[in-house]
Amino acid sequence: MRLPQARPTVRPEQPALLSAAEVEAERIVALLRIAVALGLMLAMVLAVDSVQAIDEPHLRRQIGLAAATMLSYLTAGVLIYWAIGTGLFKPWMIWLAVFADCAFLLLNTFLSLVNTGVPGSALFVMPAVWMAPVVLAFGVLRLNPLRLAVMVVLVAAGLGWMILWQPPQTTPDLTGRITLSLASPPNVMRLVMLCLAGAVLVVAAVRTRGLLHRSIEEARQKANLTRYLPAQLAGRLAGGGLEALQEGRQQQMAILFIDIRGFTSWCEGREPQEVSSLITEFRTRVEEVAGRTSGLIDKYIGDAAMILFEGERAAARALDCAEGLLAEVEAWCRMREQAGDAALAAGIGVHWGEVFSGVTGTPQRLEYSVFGDTVNTAARLEQLTKEHGMALIASEVLLKQAGAEPARNGWTALPAGVLRGRSTGLVLFGKAQG
Repeated sequence: MRLPQARPTVRPEQPALLSAAEVEAERIVALLRIAVALGLMLAMVLAVDSVQAIDEPHLRRQIGLAAATMLSYLTAGVLIYWAIGTGLFKPWMIWLAVFADCAFLLLNTFLSLVNTGVPGSALFVMPAVWMAPVVLAFGVLRLNPLRLAVMVVLVAAGLGWMILWQPPQTTPDLTGRITLSLASPPNVMRLVMLCLAGAVLVVAAVRTRGLLHRSIEEARQKANLTRYLPAQLAGRLAGGGLEALQEGRQQQMAILFIDIRGFTSWCEGREPQEVSSLITEFRTRVEEVAGRTSGLIDKYIGDAAMILFEGERAAARALDCAEGLLAEVEAWCRMREQAGDAALAAGIGVHWGEVFSGVTGTPQRLEYSVFGDTVNTAARLEQLTKEHGMALIASEVLLKQAGAEPARNGWTALPAGVLRGRSTGLVLFGKAQG
């Protein structure tokens, strides 16, 4: 069964789910920020012995400066992780974390230039600048292109400005200071930062792969469900609503049945391809009208169809669908007559009332159905169209629920009677085929 394709819509829960996923990503970033700060501090401690042997005041200031900034970065990571755990962290605060990452990198790098007196043209000999891959890796982990783009722009703009920066005074022994920045301890720090950036990217790849696997699994589940269930339900079920629908529920619903008149006799002596073509034409028209009125095609039974309507304006939409099907069948009959084919008619019955709805079966073979007196009554109204010579019969309760006035809309009151299987009578109205 092929249902009309609807325009893609954003379900109300999707923005909330996306925000929750972004906050969870920031929680992982906070943990990694803590790990990065601790890793850099450990690497710096291991390098201190080598630096202490060199009597250079600016190197000692550099160590103090690096320790202060790393401690600040560690504190920021701890605070963000704590705020997320306590529920105080809001999605908009992710932007604050983004700016904090960029500020940490740029401020630490610029202070290194100022402390050493090295001009910006030698920017990339500063170990601090090698923190850039780590910061940008955090942006990748957030899985938000806009935030990552902002980080790239800020980092590039900040480092670009520093390249043009010149110290206010000429630094003595500039060559010696640059040489010290290329010694083993700074190179160890660079190596550590590259390794940390790689570790963050590994985490990002693992998380992305997990999200991809989850999306594939949900798509697979939805595809399996669509094989057996109406497409309108498959989207709900793939999100985890199968158990709730298997439990079932009582609800008010409009039920519509439509059946081709004289189909059995028409089939006699026909080629299978001709019968298949007619059924396809019929179902195409049913699906077009049902899709237009947001009806859920529960099932096809040979040359008949059962359509359900729930939710807002369900009765009114069911009535619109019934009248739309009546007009569609009339146009189809005229087209067949003009082509020299035998004209066919259809009977339509529509009723409103309480039903039991739910999914039955296993995940390998599911079926969504509705049960109850309302369903049986709608089916019998469709059968009554033969007896009363009508193309469409609707119950008074459905017309009232839809806000329709029979006297003003071309309805004919039918003789009162009690339908088979019911203990009370039902007021009915009908419309003949034009």
